[in-house]
Parts: sequence; C-alpha cells; structure tokens
Amino acid sequence: MRIPPLTRRRPTRLAVLLLAATTAAALTAGCGGTGTGSSGGDTVTVYSADGVGGWYKNRFAEFTAQTGIAVDLVEAGSGEVVNRVDKEQSNPQADLVVTLPPFIQKAEAAGLLQPSGIDTSAVPAADKDPDGTYVTLANNYLCFIANGSVDASALTWDDLLKPEYKGKLQYSTPGQAGDGTAVLILLQQLLGKQGALDYLGRLQANNVGPSSSTGKLQAKVDKGELLVANGDVQMNLTTVREKGSTFSVFFPAGADGKRSTVAVPYVMGLAKGAPHKDAASRLMTYLLGAEAQAKLGPEAFAVPARAELRAGETAGPTTVLRGVEVLPVDWTKVLSELDADLAAYQKATGS
Repeated sequence: MRIPPLTRRRPTRLAVLLLAATTAAALTAGCGGTGTGSSGGDTVTVYSADGVGGWYKNRFAEFTAQTGIAVDLVEAGSGEVVNRVDKEQSNPQADLVVTLPPFIQKAEAAGLLQPSGIDTSAVPAADKDPDGTYVTLANNYLCFIANGSVDASALTWDDLLKPEYKGKLQYSTPGQAGDGTAVLILLQQLLGKQGALDYLGRLQANNVGPSSSTGKLQAKVDKGELLVANGDVQMNLTTVREKGSTFSVFFPAGADGKRSTVAVPYVMGLAKGAPHKDAASRLMTYLLGAEAQAKLGPEAFAVPARAELRAGETAGPTTVLRGVEVLPVDWTKVLSELDADLAAYQKATGS
C-alpha cells in the first residue's frame, strides 16, 4: 500500500483563521482533554490531538525512566490544540505540539512552531517540512463506523442519504475536528468542491448536528443512538480492542464501487517559545526512534512514520485498508483555501 505524501508547498504568510471558537477551559474539559500546562524544570509539556493516549502513556514512561524528564500531556481536538498554543503566545506553556493536518500547517503558517533540529532522516521527505518545522509522528486514515445492526460492507455515499438514516447519522464538524475536515476534503477529491457541497447539503437532512469531537461519536454508534458516524482507523480499532465496541469500520463506496480515503496523520512540531526546548527535542527524537515507532501498530493501530517500518506492516490498519485507495492531499493548499471552503460549507448545510 502506497502511503500518500503530506504534500507541502512553501506558503506565503497565510492569515488563516479556522472556525474553532473554543476556550482554554474547553480544551481540558472537552474532547477527552486531560492534563494542565507545567512550569516544572525537568518536565516536557505536550499538547496533542487525542487518539494515541495508550501509546503515549507507555512511551512517556519509558522516556522518563531513561532520562529523568517527566512528560505532561494535554489532549484535545485537533483545532483546539493549535488554538490554545496561539492564545498562550504571551506566556508559552507547550513544548511539543502534535495535531492533524491542516492544523499543523496552520500552526506553522501562524509562526507557532520553530525548527526542532532533530534528525528526521528516517521519515520520507514528503512527510515532513523541508525546513524542519514539523514531521509526521504516526500515520492514520479517515474512515466511518456503523452500528452492529447495519451491514456496512457495501454501503455507498448515496446510501447515507436514505431516509432510514435520518437522525441516526453524525460527523464531526469541518474546521473544528481533523477527521471532520477530512470528510470535507475527501468529498472534494471525489466530487469536486461544488459536488461536495451539494452532497453535504443533502446529507444534512440526516445529520444529527455539529460535533467538535470525533471520538465522542464512537459510544453513540456502539449504543445505537447513531447508526453511522465518521472516525479514523487508529482511534476506532483501538476502541474496539480496548473497550469491546461492536461497531464496524468501513469506507463508503462511490457510484463506481470504489472505496477511498485520505490520510490524517499525527504530525509533531516544536512549539515557538517552548519553555523546555532541549528536553522537548530529546522527546521528539525518542518518539521517532525505531523502538518506539515499532510499537505504533501493536499498541495504537497506527502506521509508523519511519519508512523502513512501514514496509513491514502486514496487520492492523494495513489489513483494514486493503482495497481502499488513499488519495493524496496538498494540505498547504487546503489550508490556504479553508476559510472560503468552510464558509461555503456552512452556507450549504445551514450550520
């Protein structure tokens, strides 16, 4: 399976503001948010999109045991992570930022990141910033989930428009959640921009409403409150294993029967003004190391960022993605057009 690039063009200074009207309080209270900023001497503070908490817990414990440097984790939605870093610029708290595209590109364009100086040679060039500002940590992919009562094996995009899904379908909000933004981007790839808006406008008749958290939709689908929701491969497979969820993971087919998705990788960067820059760089190096990366598949159902480890992936997410085309995305271009795209999306859906 070919892993698509995190295609990046060198942007001009982009004045891009995503529509994620959240507060610092919501960051720690919502979307599975945990932790608080740290002012300790030997502590690295990581602001991260939620989803790989189990893998983090084990790697951070190992890192602390080896170095004596503690790690304080704050988890939230993809857009919320960047929003908080931006709000704290007068008094930076985060050392390391991990989020999904296009939010990592937003952080870079807004000057919220700095070159880390670490060795990223094991990661393919297409999956990192040539100036060293950000690098892929783990690969992940957009998917959908269905309640156990639904045979999702042959579900198409058109099927989701059927009356039986009215009030039983929900997807996370583009511009607020990385996976929700990926839904919009995937449909743009498949149908063109206007075609995507037309489809989502029709889908709105079935949509329960906005959601800033993709993760919270899992329990609703499992209980049958929803029949279908969006998700991502890594998070959903982890929930099935750890919580015994019975929902199925699927990829809606197009009119031609082909199933497609886009990559939504976890990407990390060193925060501008990081209070513990050297310690954070050591943590970045550790997380990109072969030993830590090799455990992404078994522990988190994510695909390693290191090229030599990707080639050996034969289970977990790789199995789920068989027969699914992964479409390449120029996330920097996405970011430059996202303001207009989100405004058009809101108009088309009345949200």
